Amino acid sequence: MGPATRLALASLVVGLVVFAIKFAAWNVTGSVALLSDALESIVNVGTALMAIWAVRVAARPPDADHPFGHHKAEVLSAVAEGILIVVAALFILTEVASSLRDLTVPNAPWAGIGLNLLAGALNGGWASVLIRRGRQLRSPALSADGHHLAADVVTSVGVAGGVAAAVLTGWAWLDPALAACVAFYILWSGGKVIWASASGLLDESVPEEEIVAIKRVIAARGEGAVEAHDIRTRHAGQARFVEFHLVVPGKMSVDLAHGICDRIEAGLKSELPDARITIHVEPEHKAHQVGALAI
Repeated sequence: MGPATRLALASLVVGLVVFAIKFAAWNVTGSVALLSDALESIVNVGTALMAIWAVRVAARPPDADHPFGHHKAEVLSAVAEGILIVVAALFILTEVASSLRDLTVPNAPWAGIGLNLLAGALNGGWASVLIRRGRQLRSPALSADGHHLAADVVTSVGVAGGVAAAVLTGWAWLDPALAACVAFYILWSGGKVIWASASGLLDESVPEEEIVAIKRVIAARGEGAVEAHDIRTRHAGQARFVEFHLVVPGKMSVDLAHGICDRIEAGLKSELPDARITIHVEPEHKAHQVGALAI
């Protein structure tokens, strides 16, 4: 079992514990704001299950039906997570509309607030782990899960403060009003997750610093070639795809040209261990000269 899978399984356990705590907080208070926070935790459990599926599928080697691998499973999981977040927000707004017909100040508020803050603390600690490790493992599914949990911490703190304000002032309308604010914040958070994850589905280029590193390696390892041009990249989960045209002297043997390609590939893999590299060798009359990367 790889590190990404272990983290995804741990997220499921944390999600179930946090949901149980938040459900208990709502059960003792009857607060619709605390209910909204608990409902968002159901999404956390669902996204953890998707992350487990995604990291396991993404780790599969290429096969006849998927010759480029299964890396986009993680990207798809992150998009689905964003959609679930949006659905949860809409459900919360439905609960808010129902609660407006019978406004009451929450019962046993301090016990509920304490339980909610405990759940928020657990989410906060685990979110920092997921964001850090998701970045290290270049896992969109784990990173999306971590950022969602971080947003959940903000809502938990806000909900706890709002419920306390409703009790201290006696203004029962504060409870559903706060729940509505939570719902709109969750909608915004879900939209951000979908937008950030869609780049992987649209074959967005790798980050600029990685492009600079790719060009540096080609220039350093491409001795004997004339130039490199049409450098194109894309990313899908942990994988990086790099392809470009390498121009060599027309009279150079295939063996020598292949040796240059091997040197460049070795250098690129030292910079980007998960890179899949395709080099198209061309004779010198194919040189672009203008706008090409001379090496």
